[in-house]
Amino acid sequence: MGGMRDVTIRPARPEDLGSLAGRLGQDRFFADRLDRQSESRGVLLTAWRGGLVIGDVYLWLEPAEEPEIRRYLPETPLVTHLEIHRDHRRQGVGTSLIGAAERLLADRGHDEVALAVEIGNTAAAKLYTRLGYRDWGHSAVKCYSLADENGHRDVEICDVMVKALAR
Repeated sequence: MGGMRDVTIRPARPEDLGSLAGRLGQDRFFADRLDRQSESRGVLLTAWRGGLVIGDVYLWLEPAEEPEIRRYLPETPLVTHLEIHRDHRRQGVGTSLIGAAERLLADRGHDEVALAVEIGNTAAAKLYTRLGYRDWGHSAVKCYSLADENGHRDVEICDVMVKALAR
């Protein structure tokens, strides 16, 4: 177990797809997010330790899929899909990825960021609250997964949280 000094956080590169899918699974998800990143519709940040990818977070920069988020937070980027490899959890990697995401967004001129956390995921909600995220003041929303090869999308009921970004 290393400290955060040995972790590098950077945007994913197309050649990272094999490493991301191999270590974290979800090859369709990562291929989709790399495509979106290549079109400037988002940023896939990755955390690396010793040449291995150990986590990721995706910054959704296009209009939100959820109508309620588009209505109440029309220009607000979303932090989505924070994921840390099971062998590297509870070591500050998620906190570091969120911090890197917030800095990138602030540097790009954004005043706030939002995220959705599945109702019942109290560990994630606790982390985001500790990091300064607050309930957005509206009802929960239906959040959708990436469509599978048959077009099916899983639905989660999520609370939305927002945070003002320091510039």
